[in-house]
Amino acid sequence: MIRYPNVKINLGLSVLKKREDGFHDIETLFVPYFGIHDTLEIIPGDSFSETSAALFAKYGPIPETVPEGYSPNLCQAISENGKVMITIAKSDGVGWNPLKDLTVKAYSILDEEFNLPPVKIYLEKTSPVGAGLGGGSSDAAFALRMISELFSLGLDENELAKRAATLGSDCPVFIYNRPMIGKGRGEILSAYDLDSIDYGQGGSAEYELTVLTPEGIAVSTADAYRGITPRERMENPPMPLMEALGKGVGQWKDCLVNDFETTVFDKYPGIRSIKESLYESGAVYASMSGSGSSVFAIYRK
Repeated sequence: MIRYPNVKINLGLSVLKKREDGFHDIETLFVPYFGIHDTLEIIPGDSFSETSAALFAKYGPIPETVPEGYSPNLCQAISENGKVMITIAKSDGVGWNPLKDLTVKAYSILDEEFNLPPVKIYLEKTSPVGAGLGGGSSDAAFALRMISELFSLGLDENELAKRAATLGSDCPVFIYNRPMIGKGRGEILSAYDLDSIDYGQGGSAEYELTVLTPEGIAVSTADAYRGITPRERMENPPMPLMEALGKGVGQWKDCLVNDFETTVFDKYPGIRSIKESLYESGAVYASMSGSGSSVFAIYRK
């Protein structure tokens, strides 16, 4: 089974208040963007892969030893219980332990519940990391859905979303993979009708999305939160998200705000410059996605 986990962008992102558990309450509109995606294959442990030969030809071989500080383009690992073999490929190096990848965690939470057969996971990472696009969260959500289908677990979207929320705040939205208002930590979701924008699939929508990710800049979410002032403490907070969205795409430039831009632009002025250049190129709206570093623009077709 092969799927293509896409990324998301945030239309507006309000940091409302800090919670007692250390997280923040936010409000945002998650929108899927299909123009950037990974490739994920999950198969039973005794099956043959359709992607492995291409991955090994493109990224291989797997190094026998990995020097400290070196991130190989292709890596493979097997879990201690032997139930998961995962292979990850990434052109600029896989800088994390494959067994700690969210796709493995997705398998593990379903395995604990359903005692699953062994699987092989092949992941080609082409979506940027640390870019505010939720690529890793998407991989995890797609893995949950794929494993449920592969082994006929019968989990519906809401049941999958509950399990996805245990993997990360952004994960549940990728179960639904359509425009959703996110509240709480981002995991409390409700559908939002937004048919005027093409999300990278083509069609007759009035507007289209473009997403840019600056090279060499990966923004930590913790850094983005550091120094931010929640809206409940602002003297003159920006327009509330739902009110701003209701103004329509043509007016978003003046009222739809991503609160993370305040702290991130101060540390990474190059991201601000990208946003400004998108407006200069004719965008009707431009903003940073999530906690950055990616910036997107909406153009009239």
